[in-house]
Amino acid sequence: MSRDAREWVWDHSSSRGAARLIMLSLADRVVDEQCVCWASLNSLVKRTGASKSTVQQALDRLLDAGELDEVVDLTGPQRSTVYRLPLAAQAAAQAANEQGTDSDEPAPVAGADLPLRVSALQRYGIRPREVPESPAKYRTPAGPGTGTPHRKPVHRRTGDRYRAVPVSGTQNGSEPKVNGKYSSDAAAVTTVDDWVVDAATHTWATQQGHRDRLGEQGLAAADAKWRAHRAEWEPRPAAFWAADWRSWIAREHAPHRPNIHTGSGTNPAVKGGMTRADAHTAALLAAIDAPTGSE
Repeated sequence: MSRDAREWVWDHSSSRGAARLIMLSLADRVVDEQCVCWASLNSLVKRTGASKSTVQQALDRLLDAGELDEVVDLTGPQRSTVYRLPLAAQAAAQAANEQGTDSDEPAPVAGADLPLRVSALQRYGIRPREVPESPAKYRTPAGPGTGTPHRKPVHRRTGDRYRAVPVSGTQNGSEPKVNGKYSSDAAAVTTVDDWVVDAATHTWATQQGHRDRLGEQGLAAADAKWRAHRAEWEPRPAAFWAADWRSWIAREHAPHRPNIHTGSGTNPAVKGGMTRADAHTAALLAAIDAPTGSE
């Protein structure tokens, strides 16, 4: 019977390339007039000389074209996949009817649409597939001993899977909010004038000692100076403004801080318009002209 199946592939199959080689390889293993055969993916790769992906794509095209069916409730030797050539089986049934062949079970014209006779296939090592304990993970057989061929389902292409998700959807949970918790509000942008120092930042200033070091007036002055320097910046997330504000406050000097270059304050004050060197020279001259009491 494999010869008739091969002749059908040569004369009537529309397959080409690797798909034609696969059809010929499967037809070579046809066991009877039902045009049932078996093959594993590795054996088809070895027979055709094509890559595994090429063979898989060719099988999908043959299944979609209707020249090949996968019988999912049967298994072949060494657990190989069982296939059927439905169009070749229909042609064989028509030829048998035209010749008036007498047999116990004559094949009808539409033999490709009827259940397979599994009992006639068991001699070739083709048997019903054992149903696992959790059948929900597998395809349910059409019925015991029926050998009904099933078309392998085609993978649906859903296009853009995230088309229904809005552009401003839920933010990543790893984005920190200003108060240290996780929220999508941390991604909202605002200008420096609209940003308000939050409670967590106030707590940070107190714990770090910046509120005592600068005082309320000094802290307000530092805040105003920071906002003036950031006025030209583009709107940014609130978390950015909080981090930048903290960095600015940490570097801000306390008001009325003594100048380390003036020593203890005993040196004469620098007059307006005079450089430090001129002031030192004037103080030295004044000391020379001052009376010592020994004249």
